[in-house]
Amino acid sequence: MMLIRPPGVYAPQDDTELLASCVDRERLDASSRVLDLCTGTGAVALVAARKGARVTAVDLSARAVAAAWLNARLHHRRIRLLRGDLLAPVRGQTFDLITANPPYVPAPTATDRPGRGAALAWDAGPDGRFVLNRLCRRAPDLLPVGGVLLIVQSSLADVPATLAALRRAGLATEVAARRRLAFGPVMAARAALFERRGLIRPGEYEEELVVVRGVREQ
Repeated sequence: MMLIRPPGVYAPQDDTELLASCVDRERLDASSRVLDLCTGTGAVALVAARKGARVTAVDLSARAVAAAWLNARLHHRRIRLLRGDLLAPVRGQTFDLITANPPYVPAPTATDRPGRGAALAWDAGPDGRFVLNRLCRRAPDLLPVGGVLLIVQSSLADVPATLAALRRAGLATEVAARRRLAFGPVMAARAALFERRGLIRPGEYEEELVVVRGVREQ
């Protein structure tokens, strides 16, 4: 898929592709309401829109929102674009499917804070869960019974914690997709840090990308 990506906007990579493949397997039609969080270029939102769903996409980055708008125009898809912090712009609304490719890379800083500039797309505090924890707490509230949540993350950001948090929130959970791959530039630059923290074995330099799927049961 051809996409416009201005400088500073996260480039679609393996995690985008893995999440998009899971969205493609969901049953969506013109009555489906979809929310794509941390939309970046809008790549995942476009997959849902192509299936006929009514799509809302949110990103904290103004550049990302502009890029997603341009890509929606380029592909002749109608997507409602909102700028804001995760679920804040859609408070009180419900969606049949929520997707998220949040920042999940453990950062050198010892405090929980979002990244700055381009790092806003990947830095996620010392354990990689700064955004994931917020998603797990809040996103289930926007799902009706039978609604689905799809989150892609790295194995370095504690997949069992995501599964457990979503179960506590009333979702039935599973790992919907996995892909093992070599570190990209950001992860490779932090390999020594990950080793010191015990997140990888010495010389490992690989991660597993995982899509967690949760369904609202009641």
